Amino acid sequence: MSAKNDLPGTVQSRTPSNAGPSLARDLLRDVFGFTQFRPLQEAIVQHVCGGGEAFVLMPTGGGKSICYQLPSLLRPGTAIVVSPLISLMKDQVDALVANGVAAAMYNSSLAPGQARSALASFHAGELDLLYVAPETLMTKSFLERLDAVANRHGLALFAVDEAHCVSQWGHDFRPEYVRLGELRRAFPRVPFVACTATADPQTRDDVRAKLGLSAAPCFVGGFDRPNIRLSVVEKHNPLRQLTSFLAAHQDETGIVYCLSRERAEKIAGQLSAAGFSAAAYHAGLPAEDRHRIHDAFTTDRIRVVVATVAFGMGIDKGDVRFVIHYDLPKTIESYYQEIGRAGRDGRPSEALLLFARADAAVARALIRRSENNSQREHARVGIDLRKLNAMIGFADGTTCRRRALLGYFGEDVDTDCGNCDVCLDPPETYDATIDAQMVLSCVHRLGQRFGAAYVADVLVGAKSDQIRTRGHSAVSTYGIGAQKSREHWINLARQLVHRGYLRQDIARYSVLQLTERARPLLRGEERITLARPRTRVSLSRGERSSRSVGRAATALPTELNGPNAALLSNLRALRRRCAEEQGVPAYIVFNDATLLEMATLRPTTHTAFLTITGVGATKMRRYGDAFLAVIRDATAPHR
Repeated sequence: MSAKNDLPGTVQSRTPSNAGPSLARDLLRDVFGFTQFRPLQEAIVQHVCGGGEAFVLMPTGGGKSICYQLPSLLRPGTAIVVSPLISLMKDQVDALVANGVAAAMYNSSLAPGQARSALASFHAGELDLLYVAPETLMTKSFLERLDAVANRHGLALFAVDEAHCVSQWGHDFRPEYVRLGELRRAFPRVPFVACTATADPQTRDDVRAKLGLSAAPCFVGGFDRPNIRLSVVEKHNPLRQLTSFLAAHQDETGIVYCLSRERAEKIAGQLSAAGFSAAAYHAGLPAEDRHRIHDAFTTDRIRVVVATVAFGMGIDKGDVRFVIHYDLPKTIESYYQEIGRAGRDGRPSEALLLFARADAAVARALIRRSENNSQREHARVGIDLRKLNAMIGFADGTTCRRRALLGYFGEDVDTDCGNCDVCLDPPETYDATIDAQMVLSCVHRLGQRFGAAYVADVLVGAKSDQIRTRGHSAVSTYGIGAQKSREHWINLARQLVHRGYLRQDIARYSVLQLTERARPLLRGEERITLARPRTRVSLSRGERSSRSVGRAATALPTELNGPNAALLSNLRALRRRCAEEQGVPAYIVFNDATLLEMATLRPTTHTAFLTITGVGATKMRRYGDAFLAVIRDATAPHR
């Protein structure tokens, strides 16, 4: 038995010879409090436990962490988890420790004594998981530590969280992540797991290549978060639109994203002055202020955080009911990652984007301003501009938002979602078969080598030098769409991308390519109905859209009624006291979904309490008697 197994209250680690399916399921229940795996989790856990490597792509809140945390308990040695943010590390380590797992982090936020303690536990083989920033991990001194621990106690695995940071195609590329591929050469017998929630096909391939995982299986769990309602409203008097939305969500927590620190502070101040519980968060604040706001949000003392992208990564607060984008995100990956912070408990939630074309123009200008004469930077700017154009296409689209979003990540669906603004308030439609055939035919005639704007120019018969010198004024589709506007054809091409008839290759300047689905449409074997572009909504319409989103959300069953509601309130009060005593966020004790299940099922015995999702053996020992007392009191006959 290793030294780490002797720590009080920690989970016993097992070797791969013991790591069968039943043991994995036992640990899933006893440690994490889940009675069954989510899709793909069990296959990944068994694959990694056997020494296999994996690339894991799952939606935010989809359970990626279990895919490396559980194998870390089942394999001998310490698992090294690479994580980009201190707050992300802290939240995950706090949650693991609360579940009885021997976990620690090593980063610049630790006091000297804490840092020495973490390293001492690591060298003694007492840890199941150690979270480290990539900058620290790849230093010569830390690599020497790894080598020493590997020889003495063994390393369970390497896990790269937020792996999209490795790729130049990723929305959050970080140069310090690129060197992580060196770990595979230094420790060839230690399995490698890369996890992310946001990777389009190009990013996926690039990450796998840079980490040496091209031959490893790619586990794709799907991107859909059906409980999040997606809405886009034209931005017009945005502060008024924002306060109208928040007024319908007074008792709920949420995040408002802005693109600049100045705007975040200004909006937070305006919301506070209007009586909302709000605070600003951005990377320019002192560390103690960021910690205070983060802690206040996770413990429900602040309802709304107005933030830049510096806030939210890795926050496991399950009851975030809404995410609002006050400004247009720069990429679909950023948008998807940020809205994924809502509704992690599976309950109905809202994602509202305030969209203005002027914001798109500003974003383009900012991207171009960063360009210099280096070839590398020129390529980076090109990537950023193409990703921004894809985001604009999503925001300005007239097809089902979810189909468009999932299609961007390579996940084709055949039906509309019924839970977005386009599905709930459909635009006018028309038989677009002939127009669609024109677009598809033009893409084919141009050799599938150009983007939507150029295809539209050819269709309307634009007299540009590029079209003339390339000889495209002679193709049969030149000018056949002159009776309609250039914007009409661009919008139609965008809808065909969203519907899966065309593929947009971001890695090759967003050129349009035909898919197999296009063939029967081109041959006249099927017809297609598409949406007419919406006229831009007025201020009053925007306000009505924002309010209707709020009413639709609050009409859904997000709370309990009657005696169960009173019990839920008492359970939340007890959770808050437990969290304050231990100095951790409330959701580390139990998340809202777990409390809702307690209030609904009302377990009164230890055995029944262990059947509640999110209650493991450690939390049963730590909290069971206190929570059972509250439930029994509410269930007693005099109640």
